[in-house]
Amino acid sequence: MKAPTDDDWDELFAGVSHSACHLEMRDTYAVGEEADAFAAFLAGRSFDEAQNTKIWGRWRELVRRETARGVSFRRARIVSEPVTAYTRFLHAMATEPNIEAGEQIRWLPRDRASRIALPGNDFWLFDDQRVLFNLFTGDGDWAGQELTDDPQAVALCRSAFEAVWSAATPHEDYGPR
Repeated sequence: MKAPTDDDWDELFAGVSHSACHLEMRDTYAVGEEADAFAAFLAGRSFDEAQNTKIWGRWRELVRRETARGVSFRRARIVSEPVTAYTRFLHAMATEPNIEAGEQIRWLPRDRASRIALPGNDFWLFDDQRVLFNLFTGDGDWAGQELTDDPQAVALCRSAFEAVWSAATPHEDYGPR
């Protein structure tokens, strides 16, 4: 299945009134637009701001636009420790610019998430009313999405996100191990 386009994301977030919460639970993602940047990171090659902007620039523009109209963006990542190379890549290359764009980001070591009821997939929770599940293959490539306003799914995701957020460490205090 094809990943959502920039226009798809723009349309989705234009309907958000006050909050967008994102929970990421995979240790590795293998989405195509990051492949070259991740390979450069693994090889120890420099990765300049122009390359960073090419991959994530449109996302950061969206975050700036939506936060300017009052939407809060919170992202929490549950990570295994020692962290994977991909998690080191996210921490080193993607997180600070996302924070500068307006996201708040926290990290939770997986061993501290054992007592939190979590859904089976990463998700976005919009305005505490709708959930967008992001689906990935076993290898971490894009597999699809499921948008729902089912009250049980919304309640599970709201509870999971808030529990993870409360237990997680703000980015500026987290160092990958």
